[in-house]
Amino acid sequence: MAARPDTDLPVRAVLPDLVAALRDTGTAVLVAPPGSGKTTLAPLALADALPGRILVAQPRRVAARAAARRMAELTGTALGGPVGYSVRGDSRTSADTRIEVVTTGLLVQRLQRDPELPGVGALLLDEVHERQLDADLALAFGVDVRGALRPDLHLVAASATVAGQTTARLLGAGTAVVTAAGSPHPVRVRWCPPTGPVDAPYGLRVDPRLLEHVAAVIRQALDESPGDLLAFLPGARELETVAARLFGLRDVDVLILHGRQGAGTQDAALHEGARRRVVLATSVAESSLTVPGVRIVVDAGLARAPRTDLARGLDALVTVRVSRASSEQRAGRAGRQAPGVVYRCWSQAEQDRLPAYAEPEVATADLTAFMLQLACWGSPDGTGLALPDPPPAAAARVARDTLAALGAVDADGRVTARGRAIARVGAHPRLARALLDAAPQVGAHRAAEVVALLSADSQPPTDDLAKAWRRLRDGVDPAASAAWRTETRRLSTALREASGSAMNGTTHADDRAAAPRDTGTSALDRTAMTADRAAASRDMGTSTPDRSGLTDDLAAALVVGLAYPERLARLRPARSGQPGRTYLMTGGTAAELAPGSGLGGVTWLAVASADRQPGSKDARVRLAAAADEDTARAAAPDLLVSGDEVAWVDGDVLARTATRLGALVLAEKPLLKPDRELVAAALAEGLRREGLRLLRWDDEAVAVRQRLAFCAYALGEPWPAVDDETLLARIGDWLGPELTQARRRDDLRRANVAAALRRLLPWAQAARFDQLAPERIEVPTGSRIRVDYTDPAAPVLAVKVQEVFGWAGTPKLADGRVPVVLHLLSPAGRPAAVTADLGSFWRTGYPQVRAELRGRYPRHPWPEDPAAAEPTRRAKPRG
Repeated sequence: MAARPDTDLPVRAVLPDLVAALRDTGTAVLVAPPGSGKTTLAPLALADALPGRILVAQPRRVAARAAARRMAELTGTALGGPVGYSVRGDSRTSADTRIEVVTTGLLVQRLQRDPELPGVGALLLDEVHERQLDADLALAFGVDVRGALRPDLHLVAASATVAGQTTARLLGAGTAVVTAAGSPHPVRVRWCPPTGPVDAPYGLRVDPRLLEHVAAVIRQALDESPGDLLAFLPGARELETVAARLFGLRDVDVLILHGRQGAGTQDAALHEGARRRVVLATSVAESSLTVPGVRIVVDAGLARAPRTDLARGLDALVTVRVSRASSEQRAGRAGRQAPGVVYRCWSQAEQDRLPAYAEPEVATADLTAFMLQLACWGSPDGTGLALPDPPPAAAARVARDTLAALGAVDADGRVTARGRAIARVGAHPRLARALLDAAPQVGAHRAAEVVALLSADSQPPTDDLAKAWRRLRDGVDPAASAAWRTETRRLSTALREASGSAMNGTTHADDRAAAPRDTGTSALDRTAMTADRAAASRDMGTSTPDRSGLTDDLAAALVVGLAYPERLARLRPARSGQPGRTYLMTGGTAAELAPGSGLGGVTWLAVASADRQPGSKDARVRLAAAADEDTARAAAPDLLVSGDEVAWVDGDVLARTATRLGALVLAEKPLLKPDRELVAAALAEGLRREGLRLLRWDDEAVAVRQRLAFCAYALGEPWPAVDDETLLARIGDWLGPELTQARRRDDLRRANVAAALRRLLPWAQAARFDQLAPERIEVPTGSRIRVDYTDPAAPVLAVKVQEVFGWAGTPKLADGRVPVVLHLLSPAGRPAAVTADLGSFWRTGYPQVRAELRGRYPRHPWPEDPAAAEPTRRAKPRG
C-alpha cells in the first residue's frame, strides 16, 4: 500500500512517529497543515503497519470520494480495490479493500449497527476541527468502543487546525500529539476589502454588492496570477449569482461545486481541464480536497451554519463570517501543488477580529438527531462519553421533547423500537418519521421523493415545494435531479428495512449490544426492543387510510405536516385588494410569504422551512406546500382538540366551544354559561397582560394602596408589598371575590379596589392599619387633615401654620418610627415652610416666616412663642 516515491509531502516525515505512537498507546492526534498529505499518506502508512481494514472518516461526501480516488492513484490501483469509499447512496469497495473512506454520518450508523467494527484495525477521524455533530459522535463512540469492546482498535484524530492537546485528552491518557511542520508550498495573502459599504450578513441574505465585489476580485486575480482559481462562497445561490457575473470570460471554464450536486458533477470539478478553470465552491472544498491546478484562492469570508430558534421551533441555515482556522484551511488550497496566492475579500484588521474557531454545531444546531443517536447508544444525555462539548441543556431538552412526541424515546429518554426504526432511515428524525408514516398514505415512492427533496443540502430555487418536486422529476436541473434520485432510492431501501424490522420483529445487527458503561447500561439497549416492537408497528401508519390519490401538492403537504405539525399554517385575513401573504402556524408563530410568491392567497400551507425575519417576531416562509384543512387534520391529529374555552382574547373574556388545531381555531360557537372559575382565571390573565389600569382607581383606592406601601416600607414583614408586580402575582388573594362575580372586562371597573386591597392584610395587621397609617391626623384646632402617603419614606401633612400652634413636636406614624413631613401653609394656603422637626422650626425657622408674613396677613395671629400659643382656624374680625 506504499505511495509513489514522488509524493514527498510534509506529513511523510512524521508518519513513523504516528505509527510508533499507535503501537505504543493505540491512540494519537495528527496535526498537519493544509496540503501536507495527512488525508492520503497517513492512511496508506497505517495500512502498511497495522493489521485489518483502515476506516477513514470525512465530514463531506465529496471529500471522501476525492480522498479515496487520490489514494488509489498514489498506489496505482483501481478505485474499489485496495482503496475504496462508501458514502450515502454510493459505495466502491470490494473484498480486497484495505482502506475505506466513509463519511462521519455513515460511520455513526455503522457503529450503531455493530459497535465492534469487525475486521477494522484502525479508525482515522479526519478534519475533527470542523466539529460537526456526526464528527463529535464518531469520536465519542470510537473512544467508547475502544475502551469497552475493542482495546486493539487503533484510533487517530487528524486535522490541520485542531487544538491537539485538548483532543488528546478526549482520546485517553497517554495519547501522543504528532505534528507535521511546514506547508507544501508558500501562499501569499492579498487583502481585498470592498471599497464601499457592504451590509453584514443576516439569515441567508448576502449583500449583492459583496457578490459583485467577489466577481471583480476573481477577474483581478485571473489577470494578476497564473493557474486555476478556487473561490469560496457561502451557498448555491451565491455560486450561481457570481457565475452569472463572470459570464463572458475568455478561455476560462467556470464550474460550480456544492454539496447538493450529484457525484459525477462534483467529481468533474476536481479534474483538470484543457482550459483554465474558475471553480466556485461552498465550504465542501475547504478541507481534505486537492483541486488540481489551483494556484489562486478567492475567499468571500462567509459560510453557512445551522441555527435553531428554540422558542419558535424554527431551524435554518444562516450566513456567518468564517473563523481564522477556516480561512487558513481555505488559503491552503492554493499551495497544495505549487506556490500560490489567496485573495481575501476583507481587511487584515478584520482578520484579527475573526473568532479562532467556528462555533461547534452542538452549540447552535438542532439536536434532535444528535440526541436520538445518543439514546440509541444507550447514553441519552451523553454522560460518560468523550464528547468535546456537552449538549446545551435547553437545546437537549427541546430535542428530547421532540423525540418523545415522535415516539422515538420513552419518558426516561431511552430509545424505543420506533426510535430505532427512525434512526435506521438515516435522515433527520422528523423526516424519517414522516417517511415511515406517510408511505402507507401517499405511497412509499412518493413519500421517499418528498423526503429526499427536504433532505437536500441547499434550498430549492422556489418556495413552492410541489413545484420544486416537479422540476426534479422533469430533470430541469440534471445534476440536482440525479442527486435527488439517488437519495430517493436510498430512502426507499431504508424505508423497507426500517419498516420490516419494526413490523416483522426481525433482529438486525443494529440491535446487538455495544460497550457496557459504568452506569450499568449498554451502548445499545436490547431489553426494550422486543417490548417496543408491537407498539412501533401500530405507530408506523399501518392502520392509516390510503390517501395515495392525493395531488402532488397535498401529498407533499401531508409529508411536511407529519414532519413539522407545528408548522401547518392557515391564511390570515388580508388587507383589501391585497393577496394574502401572512399565516398563523399551529405552533402559534406568524409566518409570511415573500412578496410575489406563487403560494400567495393559498388558504392552507404546510411549511417545510422558515426563518425569522430581521427585526420581527414573525417568520419568513422559505419552502412550503399548498394544503387543505383535511390534510392538516390528517397530518397533526395530536394537535386536534375540541372543548370549552374561556380565555382573555383581544382585550376581553372570550367564552366559546371550539375545535382547534394547535393555535388555529377551526370552528367555534359561543359558550353561554361558562364556568365562573375559568372566567375568573381569564380576567386575572387579562390583568396580567394589560395591567392594573383595567380597574377603577378612585381616590380611596389610591389612598389605601399608598398607606399599605408606607406600612410595608416602615414596618416590613408581614406587611405586604403593593407594587404592580406583587399585586398581579397575588391577584387571587385580594381580588378573588370580585373576579368570581365578574363576567367581562367592564365588570372590573365596578370592583371596590380599596376594600379588596385590605384583604392582603393578616388579621392582626388589619386591626392596627388605621392606627399605624391613619388616613387623617387631628391637629390642635381639631381639624382632621388628610395625610399624603405618595412618598412612603416621607408622608406629608399640609396644614396652615396657625392650626399647629401649641404643638411642641412633630407627630409620628408607624408606632413613632416615621415623623410626618409638615408642609406649613400661609393663611392663603401657599407653602411657607417644610419641616420634619417642628420644635427646631419654632426656634429657628418661624421667626423669619413671622417677619415675612405678619405684615401681609395682619388679621392672623403671629405670636412670638407659637409652641405656647392658642391654635386657630380663624382670622381676627375687621376693625
